[in-house]
Amino acid sequence: MSDVAAIEQLVQKQKDLKKEIAKIIVGQDEVINQIVLSIFSGGHALLVGVPGLAKTLMVNTISKALGLDFKRIQFTPDLMPSDILGSEILDENRQFKFIKGPVFSNIILADEINRTPPKTQAALLEAMQEKAVTTAGKQYKLSQPYFVLATQNPIEQEGTYPLPEAQLDRFMFAIKLEYPTFEEEVQVVKSTTSDSSAVVNPLFDAQQIIDFQHLIRRIPVADNVIEYAVKLVGKTRPGSAMADDYVNTYLDWGAGPRASQNLILAAKANAALNGKYSPDIEDVQAVATGILRHRIIKNYKADAEGITEEIIIKKLF
Repeated sequence: MSDVAAIEQLVQKQKDLKKEIAKIIVGQDEVINQIVLSIFSGGHALLVGVPGLAKTLMVNTISKALGLDFKRIQFTPDLMPSDILGSEILDENRQFKFIKGPVFSNIILADEINRTPPKTQAALLEAMQEKAVTTAGKQYKLSQPYFVLATQNPIEQEGTYPLPEAQLDRFMFAIKLEYPTFEEEVQVVKSTTSDSSAVVNPLFDAQQIIDFQHLIRRIPVADNVIEYAVKLVGKTRPGSAMADDYVNTYLDWGAGPRASQNLILAAKANAALNGKYSPDIEDVQAVATGILRHRIIKNYKADAEGITEEIIIKKLF
């Protein structure tokens, strides 16, 4: 199959995917769109939202529609690295045998990742980066495709271990989950308080998703689009030649080169999912907020004046 035909197939499959997800999840189109972009780009996502907004249900539904294995890990202060990676035990023949942990799945929901100590956070983030787990000197490859969706509750910060910036940078997208609209909430209440339940049909298999990930990487990008993405990231760095007074006033730190890479990868995926054969500047802008939001660090002045990351990113355009 040619790449053009494969992109057309991906567009149709994505429409069908959204219909399947809509059987269970009401609204949240932008959140679902960014999660799907992240999966097809081969990245990971961090979801920030208050409890009760169907984060677990959303990821479970997406994994069923994609035909992938799904595991949920509830992060707690006493969770150890071996609880998520797995551990060696002595079998009946007195031989060491590795029992795989829940991290060995296609889609992982790392629920409330900031509730667990840095040692356990780092173990998961290493698995995300290397797509493998090393224990007792042996390396075990993780299933492909591999996608981690970590969640954080933005309200309760007592007794939490916030992710350091270097670890936040490993996530392709930071996605904000907002409250549903009045009409959406009415629909949610209707559908969840009756005895009927919808069935989600798998539309993909693991190999198809891997093939689509390779397809997206093969999409050509014009030099001016790459230069635009790199300049956009350069503008976030206070004190640099590209930064303007606004950035110098409100930011302490800007985004690193991984942001530029992710902007182009996500722009390619955004173009492909919309039936385009090459991304343009509008595709970069469409994904910029989710990719830059967790990579720029505001200063006290921005906090005092109520300037959000989203406002700063919009100014960069």
